[in-house]
Amino acid sequence: MTRLVDLRKKPYYLNEDQLEWVESTLAGLTDEEKIGQLFVNLFFFGGDAFSGNTLTNQEIIDKYHIGGARYMNGSPEQVQGLINELQGYSKVPLLVAANCDSGGDGAVKGGTYISSGAQSEASRDTRVPYLAGLVSAREETALGVNVNFDPCVDILENWRNTIVNTRSYGTNADDVIRYTSAYLDGLTAEREVIQCIKHFPGDGTEERDQHLVLGVNELSKEEWEASFGQVYRHHIERGVEMIMAGHIALPHYQKELNPALKDEDILPATLAPELIEGLLKTNLGFNGLVITDASHMLGMTAAMRREDYVPGAIAAGCDMFLFFNDMEEDFQFMLNGYRKGVITEERLNDAVRRILGLKAKLNLHLKQVQGRLLKTAEDLKIIGCEEHLAWQKEAADKSITLLKDTQDNLPISPETHRRIRLYYLEGEKGGIMAASDEVVENLKAALERRGYEVTVNDGNTRIKGPTLKYREEVDLALTVANVVGYGAQNNYRIQWKTAMSNEVPWYVHEVPTILVSLNYTTHLHDATMVKTAINAYHHNSNTLEVLIDKLEGKTPFHGVPNEHVWTKKWQAKL
Repeated sequence: MTRLVDLRKKPYYLNEDQLEWVESTLAGLTDEEKIGQLFVNLFFFGGDAFSGNTLTNQEIIDKYHIGGARYMNGSPEQVQGLINELQGYSKVPLLVAANCDSGGDGAVKGGTYISSGAQSEASRDTRVPYLAGLVSAREETALGVNVNFDPCVDILENWRNTIVNTRSYGTNADDVIRYTSAYLDGLTAEREVIQCIKHFPGDGTEERDQHLVLGVNELSKEEWEASFGQVYRHHIERGVEMIMAGHIALPHYQKELNPALKDEDILPATLAPELIEGLLKTNLGFNGLVITDASHMLGMTAAMRREDYVPGAIAAGCDMFLFFNDMEEDFQFMLNGYRKGVITEERLNDAVRRILGLKAKLNLHLKQVQGRLLKTAEDLKIIGCEEHLAWQKEAADKSITLLKDTQDNLPISPETHRRIRLYYLEGEKGGIMAASDEVVENLKAALERRGYEVTVNDGNTRIKGPTLKYREEVDLALTVANVVGYGAQNNYRIQWKTAMSNEVPWYVHEVPTILVSLNYTTHLHDATMVKTAINAYHHNSNTLEVLIDKLEGKTPFHGVPNEHVWTKKWQAKL
């Protein structure tokens, strides 16, 4: 049964004028225009990466009547120009989203990174996630973005999970609630931005990635209610407007909600009415908008034919559908689903009413009429401004974490550790979130400015050479893991460049050795032999400078690790 929205209540609180606009707009939409409102299109600079679409932006708006937009890549000028163009063409103003979970870097190239979820947790200071939210809102709204697809309110219960390793704000419900609430306070402190939390019903209990396989949260009803349930109830009570459903099943709870379900009937939340209409909208009382996670992810695409799951997501209770595959085909799939009764008229109107309600809450319709919807070059000046960079440095100082120094290798200095052998460990090359090629050069240059002599190791060889000669030539082995990846494998670990590469830490008893991670927090699992280990969380230049200050003992380490950093290995603590 469809749980109908009440736009007068939380999280909308629409006034009579806003309600009148929603109802009059809804009444004036054709069936095709209503169907279009359900879709968020993903725009790429240089072409459509999914469908090879060749339509102009105006043709997309005119033919498919999309309700929302997201984009990938682009300079501030390009992104702002795209959003202005799309809003200028749209009859009904668009919800435009960005994935800012750590600052403006999620919105645009050159945006300011502040702090990831893991970094915020390590700081044990709510000011850090607050600043991440504040900068996210400032920099994305300068572009024309009005919806933020973050934070992740997932609980990192499984240390092997790298999907939310850096995006989760804690290993328990209390920490996740504390730090995500601070983030959302920052996000809404100065700007009107729709809040969106994810990934319902919750990631972090297993190690697999719903980009590649159906995600499964194996908690019982009681376990879920005591953990993820607390988190979602908290944020719903606080008034979160949007919740992103993950391609994640909750089988034990689903079978309690619908005892007729068999194992083969279990579907991801995005397609499961017992989870969306039942648990989320009815039991938890969520009156806002539910959006699917990206529909190209295998957790959804492997569930059934696309022709069935495109309308099936809306029928299950989701209100917006994230991304086309083939525009014409998906649009027709959704329209046919409505015409065949898969999506009832009541369900379609309820979904569109929730979408229009968020647009009314932002007063996009008034801004459109008043000419205030489009952004200007002046707005872009806040991106990467000095204040934001100062906050970036502050966040780094509060969160960089010394996991251990059992060999007393710290502090270092050019006088005692002048000759550094730098081992740089990378992750994915050329992927969606691949690490920057500039990181190793930036780190090398930062060390050399302080008087160190840095030699970058060639890890493509197994040749180690004489150990005595190594000890004569090297004063410090600095092993830096900047493993970054996304959606290409179920978890990401250190991968040496070749079998038995000379970069494997064979040298820990030959010279002082320090392992630094610039991303994932659990690399000690693959390098338990290292005696000094640090989590620094990011590779931006400010963080590298703060890191070196701490290596040299100029400032103390403030970050606090969670238990997952030891990966349940006793050797990791030695």
